[in-house]
Amino acid sequence: MESERTNSSTPKGRGVNFSSPRSFFLKFSCKCKETFFPDDPFKPISQEPNGLMKTKKTLQYFVPIFEWLPKYNLQKLRYDVLAGITITSLAVPQGISYANLAGIPPIIGLYSSFVPPFVYAVLGSSHTLAVGTVAACSLLIAETFGEELLKTDPNLYLHLIFTSAFVTGVFQFALGFFRLGMLVDFLSHSTITGFMGGTAIIILLQQLKGVFGIVHFTHKTDVVSVLHSVFSHRDEWKWQSALAGVCFLIFLQSTRYIKKIKPKLFWVSAMGPMVVVLVGCLVAYLVKGTEHGIKTVGPLKKGLNPPSIQYLTFDAKYLPLVLKAGIVTGLIALAEGIAIGRSFAVMKNEQTDGNKEMIAFGLMNIIGSFTSCYLTTGPFSKTAVNYNAGTKTPMSNIVMGFCMMLVLLFLAPVFSYTPLVALASIIMSAMLGLIDYEEMYHLFKVDKFDFLVCMSAFFGVSFISMDYGLIISVGFSVLRALLYVARPSTCKLGRIPNSVMFRDIEQYPGAEEMLGYVILQMGSPIFFANSTYVRERILRWIRDEPEGVEFLLLDLSGVSSVDMTGMETLLEVRRILVSKGIKMVVINPRFEVLEKMMLSHFVEKIGKEYMFLSIDDAVQACRFNLSTTAKPKPEP
Repeated sequence: MESERTNSSTPKGRGVNFSSPRSFFLKFSCKCKETFFPDDPFKPISQEPNGLMKTKKTLQYFVPIFEWLPKYNLQKLRYDVLAGITITSLAVPQGISYANLAGIPPIIGLYSSFVPPFVYAVLGSSHTLAVGTVAACSLLIAETFGEELLKTDPNLYLHLIFTSAFVTGVFQFALGFFRLGMLVDFLSHSTITGFMGGTAIIILLQQLKGVFGIVHFTHKTDVVSVLHSVFSHRDEWKWQSALAGVCFLIFLQSTRYIKKIKPKLFWVSAMGPMVVVLVGCLVAYLVKGTEHGIKTVGPLKKGLNPPSIQYLTFDAKYLPLVLKAGIVTGLIALAEGIAIGRSFAVMKNEQTDGNKEMIAFGLMNIIGSFTSCYLTTGPFSKTAVNYNAGTKTPMSNIVMGFCMMLVLLFLAPVFSYTPLVALASIIMSAMLGLIDYEEMYHLFKVDKFDFLVCMSAFFGVSFISMDYGLIISVGFSVLRALLYVARPSTCKLGRIPNSVMFRDIEQYPGAEEMLGYVILQMGSPIFFANSTYVRERILRWIRDEPEGVEFLLLDLSGVSSVDMTGMETLLEVRRILVSKGIKMVVINPRFEVLEKMMLSHFVEKIGKEYMFLSIDDAVQACRFNLSTTAKPKPEP
């Protein structure tokens, strides 16, 4: 009789498929595949007809250079050489500037743009990303280890930075190898926008030390402490240094404006920092700037990267600081590098693999820590210049590496005359471009909670510290995710006139409500964290109905999973409804949900005749069949 009733209400082949539940191993393997391999990267390899092609595809997948290098030609080389030379002109002043920001010898900044580009060119999946050091991570490293350690034992300070780069590399490689890139997703776009803006503010203010030539300066990074330090040491201000800084800054901002109004002249902006450095070196050398209060970088020795593996320090006293610096900066560098790589890949209609990028960044930093480099990633400024220069492949990173080698071998001593005020101007100009006012305003207009997340990072970094600002912002993001989980979306459906479509009556006011029916759509998993809310929300829908309710139709097509607490909640709702003379009908449970229902005997308790494939089928059955067939069995 049960099968007759089901078939009479549902056309053949359109009923709910009550097939046997899958085995635990099959469900577990499918879940792991969707969690760690959502892009199914090995499918193209398995489809190859012979072992040689499979080996070739495997090699191309794990080492991307074997994919693009065989297709390389002289026409692409022409563009890549131009792009490589252009980004080198930006890498030299930025390398010196950001090394100074991190409190390490300037030559380390140049080293960090020599070895890592070669590693990334072999393993990276982005054809546009240009690798190098970044200001935010440089400052965060300096803040983590502290200026006191830098002054008392600069050698130990440098060794700890090498060690933190090694920890960063291992951490990033592990995330990519175990395909745990989902952890980076906790750093939302709003968090990154606010963090970069707040970091830009404190870096800007810290450069006032170099602009005014101040000797005594605070170790803290928050806005209040920095401003207090600047104005409390007015007696140390050097007008010569300030004048030079203003001139350099005006020049750099002018080149950025030229690039903005005429994008084809991007090279003017790209060459700006190098021009500032060269002019600064020439002026400091000719007028003997050190005698007039203009400090310079100091001696830079020629030569390639010396090994630093012997300097890695895992002393238990400093290990917590090393782990903190390595992991926090590693996450930020990953989020920034991957986001920038994806952004420019979209503009070129290309794709990047996040897990490959993590492995490339990880090995880049591991090898870098062995060769006197500190943390590197994909900075926005160099990548933008690389893109505008017309790069075609990662060969531009190789060209930059060779150009940097020539600088290290022959030209490094020239940059020893670079005034610190010139470096401060370069950093300030770069930071002004990182405060994305338009994006912040866009967040305010579109989503107030995202704006709150952004502002918590911005003001937290600016007025407390970089790590606390980041933690506060991530905390708000997690809170929002928990709110989504604990308060899932539920809506009441009505029929669109002259159709079999059912839509949210709040979104579509013209949808017709059906007397005697309450049709609800559940939009998220039902489990222990939200089961109480789901029960109360369903009962409130019933209670708010002005007419007598005969049927509750639950559309579970949006429910991806359910646990035992969730099913007990549904049974409890059914018992309450039975006591009120209301029948509960389940519509289109997904495979995983239906399996749980069958294994827990939920289907037996509710009855297969109360489960349907579509809302229209359920409505028709309720109208013509269920009122005359078996009544729902009350629960004991």
